[in-house]
Amino acid sequence: METKWINESMFYHIYPLGFFGCDMENKGGDNESHKILKLIDYIPHMKYIGINALYIGPIFQSATHGYDTTDYRLIDTRLGTNEDFKKVAQELKKNDIKIVLDGVFNHVGRKFFAFEEVRKHREGSQYCSWFSGLRFDWNNSYNDGFHYDSWEGHELLVKLNMQNPDVRNHLLDAVEMWIDEWDIDGIRLDAADCIDLQFFRELKQRTTAKKSDFWLMGEIINGEYTRWLQPDLLDAVTNYSLFNGIYNSLNSKNLCDIGYNVNREFNNEWGLYKGKLLYNFVDNHDVNRVASLINDPKDLFNVYSILYTLPGVPSIYYGSEWGIKGHKNDGGDIELRPAIDVDNIPIENQELVDHIKKLAEIRKNSVPLKYGDYVQISNECLYWAFARNFNGETTVVCVNTDDNPHHFSFNYNGRQYDIDVNGRDTEIV
Repeated sequence: METKWINESMFYHIYPLGFFGCDMENKGGDNESHKILKLIDYIPHMKYIGINALYIGPIFQSATHGYDTTDYRLIDTRLGTNEDFKKVAQELKKNDIKIVLDGVFNHVGRKFFAFEEVRKHREGSQYCSWFSGLRFDWNNSYNDGFHYDSWEGHELLVKLNMQNPDVRNHLLDAVEMWIDEWDIDGIRLDAADCIDLQFFRELKQRTTAKKSDFWLMGEIINGEYTRWLQPDLLDAVTNYSLFNGIYNSLNSKNLCDIGYNVNREFNNEWGLYKGKLLYNFVDNHDVNRVASLINDPKDLFNVYSILYTLPGVPSIYYGSEWGIKGHKNDGGDIELRPAIDVDNIPIENQELVDHIKKLAEIRKNSVPLKYGDYVQISNECLYWAFARNFNGETTVVCVNTDDNPHHFSFNYNGRQYDIDVNGRDTEIV
């Protein structure tokens, strides 16, 4: 069997400006903090819970929250220097942890060099064609005396003109630098549904020429994913449909909902994404923490049991292994992105941490959980059983949302299964 690093992966997701307690405004200057070097001290914790892939981002120079990029070749000075991140990347690789960075390519910040040139020279700028919807007979809320397209009306985020080959090459050259300098293994593509597909084709060609197994994962929130999941485009997308289904089904004690959803996506005969490996998560930097979404903390154990056993690549958002809470307040994300003191790692909720560690060990040792198809065995409101199969090997998963123990009894592929599952628990056989 050919081993693929992405199938073998269990991700940890860090939003670094929050994780390292950076100021939310980049005041500029050369006051590099070297904060990102503390990530080296955090590696033992990630390894303890079985992590072997890190998605970290955004890390490039920006004015505020990181998604208003001003320089694609420079680590944000609030985090450190390029040389700092090189040291971090080397340590991650020594510990067999893959690296995936945030690629924010749909838009840039207002301090991006080409946009500043447009503000300075207006119609006379050589960079006018770099931006989408640029009009000098209109104005914007910053009173620049011209209009431009932005991401969802947020004028801080200036939309690039991806039809311009100079723009595409500027971005693609930066990605090649990331691979050469830091040996990264993949990119998470921000706002992928807003980006021209031809850019993804070029990105795929350029990155696979550098690394044959380079991984491209797009942030897609709504709709079906098949448009982007093509051999010449993206390898995976964010599985928001699964994210919603897991906590909703556990809160309502109606596993029929999540069962229907997973069957629709991954049924071994007609699933929409059969054979694809989507990026699965239960929270991230843009949505409420799962501990704030779930009605009863006891159900967090089943949350992660489901996450680690379904088709796809599981990802833990930093801090959620301790069950920390966080809500979006008035549309703000600060509470979702707290600082972590690497020298005093939280020890509360160690039972949940150890549960995730156990799940990582089970997944590591189960070929079907990493490579197998999906077959639903039974699906009732309170109980759910499914199988993952690969090359004659089978792993069976039984989920019980009832407070009381439940006995699962069924015949699957000629074998009789009799499995006792405690209340609000999962058995993996």
